[in-house]
Amino acid sequence: MNLNYILRAKKFKTKKSLGQNFLIDSNVIEFIANEANNEDEILEIGSGIGFVTEQLVQKAKKVIAVEIDKQAVQILKKNLSNYKNFYLIENDILKTNINELPFSENKIKIIANIPYYITSPILVHMLGEIDDINHKNRNKISEMILMVQYEVAKRIVANENSHGKEYGGLSILSQMYCDVEIIKIVPKECFYPIPKVDSALVKFKINDKPRCNVTKLLRKTVKAIFSARRKNIKNSLVNAGFINAEEALKKANIEKTKRGEDLSIFEIQKIAESLEEFNQ
Repeated sequence: MNLNYILRAKKFKTKKSLGQNFLIDSNVIEFIANEANNEDEILEIGSGIGFVTEQLVQKAKKVIAVEIDKQAVQILKKNLSNYKNFYLIENDILKTNINELPFSENKIKIIANIPYYITSPILVHMLGEIDDINHKNRNKISEMILMVQYEVAKRIVANENSHGKEYGGLSILSQMYCDVEIIKIVPKECFYPIPKVDSALVKFKINDKPRCNVTKLLRKTVKAIFSARRKNIKNSLVNAGFINAEEALKKANIEKTKRGEDLSIFEIQKIAESLEEFNQ
């Protein structure tokens, strides 16, 4: 553990309302920074007091940091003002259109130690909803490396073959337009203040096309299937207001007694297409 990082973090008055837990492990910071190269333009979300940022500006072509905390912004300005490739935006990332930031026309990488309580909203903001084929933010991104709670990371990468209850709507959202993998598990002791849970770095590689055909009922179908895990898919669909759910499942060649966690993205897409025929 880097004593310098610990001392600097302890001088800063963290705010629980912003979910601030600063990464202080130099090995993990170096691991993240090594995801950047001198051709990359990087958007860093939630730079905090700049431990990762300080490494990124030495490796990347351009780093734009979006930070909402006024005290942290002042520290970033003081410590990084000499770097000509560093730009600082004081704003809420959920209110930021990344296409309006001073990047080139090339696609960018996102690196973020995000506040865990807004993980899902940030993913939606960057990737769009499941049925949002031409989402402007996503079309600007080549890759994201996000620090999230380990339990959330397992949900992001889960599929129908996963054990337990991780697989769900967040899995579908993440994997509809991305290849996802956990690239590093990060123990809670690597942060200050120490959070209650371990974290993980998840890499999202953005694809040009969605993983399956996106129909107008796909998002509603996903929500219905995973809204009540104990129910079989027929009952879940009926409860969501779908007419002729049993007939639609039969046409899609899906057993009505299955549960949502047993279905692949492609099977869910088949159900959505079939429901569309019966619910015109």
